[in-house]
Amino acid sequence: MARAAREPMRFGVIGTGMMGIEHIANVVALDGAEVAALCDNWEPSLKAAQHELACSGLDPVPSFDSHDELLDARLCDAVVIATPNHLHTDIVLDVAAAGVPQLVEKPLATTLADCRRIIDGVEALGPDAPQVWVGLEYRYMAPVAALIEQAHAGAVGRIAMVSIREHRFPFQPKVGDWNRFNRNTGGTLVEKCCHFFDLMRLIVGDEPVRVMASGAQDLNHLDESYGGETPDILDNAFVIVDFASGARALLDLCMFADATRNQEELSVVGEGGKLEALIPDDVLRVGVRGRDWIGNVTEQPITSTAPVTGHHHGSSYIELERFRDAVLTSSPAECTLADGLWSVAIGRAAHISIDEGRPVQMSELLTPAELGQ
Repeated sequence: MARAAREPMRFGVIGTGMMGIEHIANVVALDGAEVAALCDNWEPSLKAAQHELACSGLDPVPSFDSHDELLDARLCDAVVIATPNHLHTDIVLDVAAAGVPQLVEKPLATTLADCRRIIDGVEALGPDAPQVWVGLEYRYMAPVAALIEQAHAGAVGRIAMVSIREHRFPFQPKVGDWNRFNRNTGGTLVEKCCHFFDLMRLIVGDEPVRVMASGAQDLNHLDESYGGETPDILDNAFVIVDFASGARALLDLCMFADATRNQEELSVVGEGGKLEALIPDDVLRVGVRGRDWIGNVTEQPITSTAPVTGHHHGSSYIELERFRDAVLTSSPAECTLADGLWSVAIGRAAHISIDEGRPVQMSELLTPAELGQ
């Protein structure tokens, strides 16, 4: 996989659906990078990916219908995995065993057992294991990144509460409608909301101890049927996450709230004030207790500098850029396998809480070592 210092980093994209196409556009726009190979077992998706390259004036690249063939071709210095969630585990392990750095889209896997298979498999490769970066790109949305920076700089003092609201449109159609069933996605609170549980941990700087949730499938996809099965994915939920420090966080999710101004609204409240990030208004609000008052806080526009916005406000480009830099400098991943495990575990705890009508201790799901004990 070695290359001369000035040669571009050659990326393979495994899974060329909607998210794979977004990553292809990111690679094309990224300095010192090129798309070297594509992989998908659905021909229309491969054609769409080649079309994306053609629209940028680029020639077709080799394409494969299995990741093993792509790896055997030894065309890639790094890969992005954007396959359906339930297919991640074996691909991640095979890519790691081949010695290729990878960015794997969230969630890391659909079950804790598979997350552990990945972690154990990568750790077994020893200190020379290639980088595995988990695609939790919401960290890099410009207003969110600004909020995190302010929170960590102490702008509101000790953090007591974090609130994340996502009011959005229903899940989009996917190839074979794989995302309509919990068995393929891990459940809505794993598939979609691992982003937000990752943000909670990152903002608070601590680990959760308890999760309580209420949620249901009240509207979306109930009129659909696949092989006689009705989709079973939740479309709304409240999730409360308690942290060891005493801080608490709330997720407010609704996936039939597309008639709204902002899709994501984040707030962080501490003893010294309040931070808010709004998307797509792309603003950061800072209120300081004793200086500001309701309706009178500092508001500043925070816009992405990414040359490609995609479906995630430029965050997936920023993430890919940082992944590239980490690989080139042999630096550790910012979004680690442990982050991937925790984001899945909190989502799983929320689903158990809904199903069983009770609070769930994180110690029920994670080992003492995983809990950091």
